[in-house]
Amino acid sequence: MTAQNPGSSPPRSGGEVSRAKPETERGAATPSRRSAEKLARARELRHGDNMAEAMLWNELKAKQLGGYKFVRQMPLGPYFADFDCRSARLVVELDGSQHADDKRDRRRDAFMRTQGYSVLRFWSSDAVKDTGSVCETILAALDGRLSEDVVASDLRYVFARRNPRGVGGE
Repeated sequence: MTAQNPGSSPPRSGGEVSRAKPETERGAATPSRRSAEKLARARELRHGDNMAEAMLWNELKAKQLGGYKFVRQMPLGPYFADFDCRSARLVVELDGSQHADDKRDRRRDAFMRTQGYSVLRFWSSDAVKDTGSVCETILAALDGRLSEDVVASDLRYVFARRNPRGVGGE
């Protein structure tokens, strides 16, 4: 064996590429505000994406939509938001047919509104069939072109007005 040059890369170990461990495994310098259980559940939800969520995420990730940053499966109180733009306080949810007129969704929307979040709900099938229109509607909400509640057959928007301190609620 030859001695390795101190300025060169470390030897490869059987062709494997070492990856950084997630912050929850390597120990964060500062403790997380979220419980380990919520972080694990959010990670599980992210890996269980359905096709509609995967397609929309391809449009939202890496600040591709109007320069806005989105995260997936963000814990908010007792709920998990499918997509969350924290800077604009906008939650985007994709719903399947089992969510048609679901009272639990209305309670969830009301909770998020009290936290200062507006909520946009689309049918998952619309996100697959017409991703462009869904993205245009999200951009309209982000840019402030939607400023009141909207209920339609293919869309539900719960608008959270902001008070001067930046916290929503009506």
